[in-house]
Amino acid sequence: MSDLINVLFIADIIGRPGLELVQFFLPGLRKKHDIDFCIANGENGYNGLGLTEQLATQYRNLGIDVITGGNHTWNQPEFRNYLRNESRVLRPLNYPEAVPGKGSIVVETRKGKIAVLNAQGRTFMYAIDCPFLRTKHEIEKLKQETPILLIDFHAEATAEKMAFAWFLDGQVSAVIGTHTHVQTADERILPGGTAYITDAGMTGPHDSVIGMDTDVAIKRFITQLPERYRVGHGNNRLCGVVVRIEKESGRAREIERLFLP
Repeated sequence: MSDLINVLFIADIIGRPGLELVQFFLPGLRKKHDIDFCIANGENGYNGLGLTEQLATQYRNLGIDVITGGNHTWNQPEFRNYLRNESRVLRPLNYPEAVPGKGSIVVETRKGKIAVLNAQGRTFMYAIDCPFLRTKHEIEKLKQETPILLIDFHAEATAEKMAFAWFLDGQVSAVIGTHTHVQTADERILPGGTAYITDAGMTGPHDSVIGMDTDVAIKRFITQLPERYRVGHGNNRLCGVVVRIEKESGRAREIERLFLP
């Protein structure tokens, strides 16, 4: 058995096009990269805004082991009760304690335990608890169970994401940025052994404005009036990363960016 654990992270799944991409690509990706564990951000699964129990179940049945979220996690009110009882669907850790859901989990795999943590930035976003300090405290608990820890950091500002990764370098296996839906080309291994990418991108229609219908998005910018968003269509692509992690140390050895038409 290899001394590496291979983790696939699927970037923000957008509506029906995103679901179909996961259905099409995931079996082949698992085989090609010998994937041991799969994480996906699902906060935009329901028509581009929020998630439902039905969709979360579909994702899990397709082979996604843990679903992470972000600021749209609670857009569908009925989903909040589901979050109270479903440990493998995460929401950002640094929301107030009264908010439904959990921010981290430890999962047993065929190669040992893996921890996943979901956090959210504050720059240009909600004034929630500090993601740096809340995450640091949670890591101390998770590391008692496993050295392998991956973080979905859902944030707007590039600088905040980079600072967050440097703050945690050597303490976690990977910091994977989400939220902007635009994949960056800065994947790397930091000196302490933490894999990093500013944004993994999105899994959905790229002939769009970050996944949404272009006409609606343009109209909103020109008129400054609220218009109901629709999921875009065309040029569907799966984005994400594969991270290879040493089992014993938890250090990342490789990060490979995915951008699949």
